[in-house]
Amino acid sequence: MSDSIKKVCVIGAGTMGAGIAAQVANAGVPVVLLDIVPKDGTNRNAIAEGAVAKMLKIEPAPFMSKSAAKLVETGNIEDHLDKVAECDWVIEAVIERLDIKQGLYAKLEAVKRDGTAVSSNTSTIPLANLVEGRSEAFKRDFLITHFFNPPRYMRLLEIVTGPDTDAGVAAKVEQFADVAMGKTVVHAKDTPGFIANRIGTYWIQLGINAAFDMGLSVELADAIAGKAMGVPKTGIFGLVDLVGIDLMPHLQASLTSTLPQDDPYHAIARTMPLIEKMIADGYTGRKGKGGFYRLNKQAGRRKEAIDLATGEYHAAIKPQGPRGPAAKGDLRALAESKGDIGSYAWAVMGGTLAYAAALVPSAAADVVAIDDAMKLGYNWSAGPFEMIDKLGAKYLAERLEAEGQPVPEMLKVAGERTFYRIENGKRQFLGLDGEYHDVVRAEGVLRLADIKLASKPLLKNASAALWDVGDGVVCLEFTGKMNALDGDVMKLIVQAIPMVAAQYKALVVYTDADSFSAGANLGLALFGLNIAAWGEIEKLVAGGQMAYKGLKYAPFPVVSAPAGLAVGGGCEILLHSDAIQAHAELYTGLVECGVGLIPGWGGNGEMLDRARKANRMPRGPMPAVAKVFETVSTATVSKSAAQAKEMLFLRPEDGITMNRDRLLHDAKQKALSLVEGYTPPEPPEFKLPGPSGRTAMGMAAEGFHKRGMATDYDMVVSDALAAVLSGGDADVVDTVTEQELLKLERETFMRLVHEPRSIARVEHMLETGKPLRN
Repeated sequence: MSDSIKKVCVIGAGTMGAGIAAQVANAGVPVVLLDIVPKDGTNRNAIAEGAVAKMLKIEPAPFMSKSAAKLVETGNIEDHLDKVAECDWVIEAVIERLDIKQGLYAKLEAVKRDGTAVSSNTSTIPLANLVEGRSEAFKRDFLITHFFNPPRYMRLLEIVTGPDTDAGVAAKVEQFADVAMGKTVVHAKDTPGFIANRIGTYWIQLGINAAFDMGLSVELADAIAGKAMGVPKTGIFGLVDLVGIDLMPHLQASLTSTLPQDDPYHAIARTMPLIEKMIADGYTGRKGKGGFYRLNKQAGRRKEAIDLATGEYHAAIKPQGPRGPAAKGDLRALAESKGDIGSYAWAVMGGTLAYAAALVPSAAADVVAIDDAMKLGYNWSAGPFEMIDKLGAKYLAERLEAEGQPVPEMLKVAGERTFYRIENGKRQFLGLDGEYHDVVRAEGVLRLADIKLASKPLLKNASAALWDVGDGVVCLEFTGKMNALDGDVMKLIVQAIPMVAAQYKALVVYTDADSFSAGANLGLALFGLNIAAWGEIEKLVAGGQMAYKGLKYAPFPVVSAPAGLAVGGGCEILLHSDAIQAHAELYTGLVECGVGLIPGWGGNGEMLDRARKANRMPRGPMPAVAKVFETVSTATVSKSAAQAKEMLFLRPEDGITMNRDRLLHDAKQKALSLVEGYTPPEPPEFKLPGPSGRTAMGMAAEGFHKRGMATDYDMVVSDALAAVLSGGDADVVDTVTEQELLKLERETFMRLVHEPRSIARVEHMLETGKPLRN
């Protein structure tokens, strides 16, 4: 049996199946997508083909690049099931009906190779039922792989194996799902709903019941059981609108029919006449006419909320939710708040945490699996046991006991202890055996958070820190809000360069945070603009240029490892790195024109250098300049790392890591691979088109202006950008040095910051998070 997966087959081209196929293609692996033959029409592959066509149009996009779609081969299960013989993994994602799944497995058994994994994406049917009647060989190759929707963006994958599942087959699937598809694998037991949906459905049902019983508004309920509780800010009703209200009765029916009769879910499972009526009338949430919330188009898209008592809609209000410590993550303060806030918080939180605690070891082997499942599957900021640690296990147990509720065994085991602790620089969890055990990371997983537990920073200030991540590699971490960049970051970079040169081998720029960097600290910049501190602003621009060029020409390799948002100055530091190891979900770009400015930390020259070196770029100065002008003037941001390569923010040889947890390790390995024989790059010299090129770019921008796609002030900003990219007054035969281009960039930037309309754009961005179209 091969230990690698080189081709995959997905059967079922619905939303989930198609999305899973897209993520396999995003990993660069060929995938066959099959569905039934449609009843009407002559195209027997129409369903699978239609699914791919739809995915190329929708947002958020299932494909990371349009080229990934070329790896999807479409067909139907009547004519093309024999293609299964070419595949190493078959993923079944058909309708949740046992008879249909079993019928498909009988056909698969006749065509699959021995050792080819077969998995079901079911979230409701036990594995034992799925393989009933199948051969021993089929059972050895079978497991459940429960993906979450949308498969590209949701990191959780619950894997369930049976008593007959071959460990090697399961390991092959897990390795591929982890490394190639970017999934965090959580091992679940073969119990109804597995982990995340079982707890999540219980939590949602508790929240809905309590709001109805207490006569709360949906707005207040969501304000209490939302951000303050460390769960998505949508709250419970907003979340149900998002996933679809019509999904809830199906989940309820599945769990009530499969859970043991003594499970607490039976006591809270209810049908609500109002919810049944909403579904019947098409109010199924965001995908329908609306749900618990709706946008009233007749009233200018006014946001409205439903009254749970009357079923009538009213203008949504911002209620007086939790205040003080209760609003800032103090769960005990939240649970003890006076009035409806405390009562509702406790009803939802107390019940959910008690339920989760009772599922070890029946649904999951340990507390870590449950916490990971809820953080990754439902976007909770802390898992149930991490929440219990904040609340206090003893406090939760005593309060449950006082109410006559059963106290789960795990809470008794914990007593006055916490479920997690730090011991000798390692994170440990409490097992059902009453002992603490190390949280073990998979090989190739490296987290900065773990390094911080056992070490102190080499350098640190208010906005950045430098860490030793082992093997002679140091990590530069941004630490400000949204990892915004300011003078402190630049100072630390300047301090770090001689230290790394003297004592270490390489430097990686990385953060565990969701976003790499939102760019320059606009709040600080606006303060400077408002008090006309032009000298300080120019010093910040010059300091950034100096720091970034310092990294570029340092006597050691610099590798940037971005994930999430990396825009403006955050993008410019990538451009100055020797190499980039990016997370697949990278949203990067030079967005300064959107706030009335231009890139000021050397990004213009670095983009020009990349564009002129691109193999697909025609010869001569103008094509490269025009390409950079188009990208930067429109503040275009990549929607993936693959797209960032197409846009030249990443080089063809830069690496992409699919699993977020592996990014630091991969970047460190890339940095070490560059150490031997490393020499800094030579400073580039440019042949730029001069005033004629500036005129040509102006004409292109004018075309956008006439079509209403560019505002009057966009024309001013784009002309300033064109002046820099064309080399100012330089003649086409002149050579423009990197330093001359930096000087031109700095001078042009400073002209724009004096403009009131640029200041207005910065203010608007800070206030609304959206660009001002002035």
